[in-house]
Amino acid sequence: MKASITTRLGRAVHASFNDGRDGPLSGKEKHSTNNSLRDVILGGQDGLVNMLGIALGVVAAGGSTHVLVVTGIAAAITESISMGAVAYTSFSSDRDFYRAEKAREQSEISSRPEEEREEIREIYAAKGFKGQLLEDVVSTITSNRETWVSTMMNEELHLQPVAQQSLVQSAVVVTVATLIGHFIPIVPFMVVARTPAIVLAIALSAVTLFGVGVYSAKTLVGDWRKSGLQMVLIGLGAAALGFLIGRLFHTVGG
Repeated sequence: MKASITTRLGRAVHASFNDGRDGPLSGKEKHSTNNSLRDVILGGQDGLVNMLGIALGVVAAGGSTHVLVVTGIAAAITESISMGAVAYTSFSSDRDFYRAEKAREQSEISSRPEEEREEIREIYAAKGFKGQLLEDVVSTITSNRETWVSTMMNEELHLQPVAQQSLVQSAVVVTVATLIGHFIPIVPFMVVARTPAIVLAIALSAVTLFGVGVYSAKTLVGDWRKSGLQMVLIGLGAAALGFLIGRLFHTVGG
């Protein structure tokens, strides 16, 4: 049987399926399930911090600006491609894990339907359903195998499917964000003298990191000032390690 969303049962079941995870209700505002912001931060922060650390390290070790720019561009291209590939592989493993767990759930529903039906009952009883309404919900869900499996994946395992399009999109976003992140601290060394370039690279990196932190807080949740400062401290702190390592090599070499 299929419950209409105009009935009490239909609204209850439909709301449970769309518990902020499964998709938007008809006529309601839509929420993106693809976290592009995560990909931008993953690639952009990695590229920026990595390149700033390299730049400060090379300068601290007494390396030439020309060598820094050439190696920086080469590193930007190679690491951007590498990060994109890593992102694709990582998210692909999430997709494969989902498929494996889905196959396991399908097998368990076939071999132990009563146990799986009881799990559905426990899930919705925990949500506050009781009595005949609970039994109707269980009956509705378990009457459709695909709905049953999807409910178990979502409500019991809290897993969401990963589409091929999302894999490619994430890989592309990470690649581009990493490339842009690399160029932010290296561009100053292409246009101004060494010392001003260092100051400008640090300033641009700090502003960019703060902006990303603010945008993250505004888009998701949190205090924008705290998020921005946290991003700056993490990024510049990591880059400072590159500077210290460069100084160490310069001292040892001297």
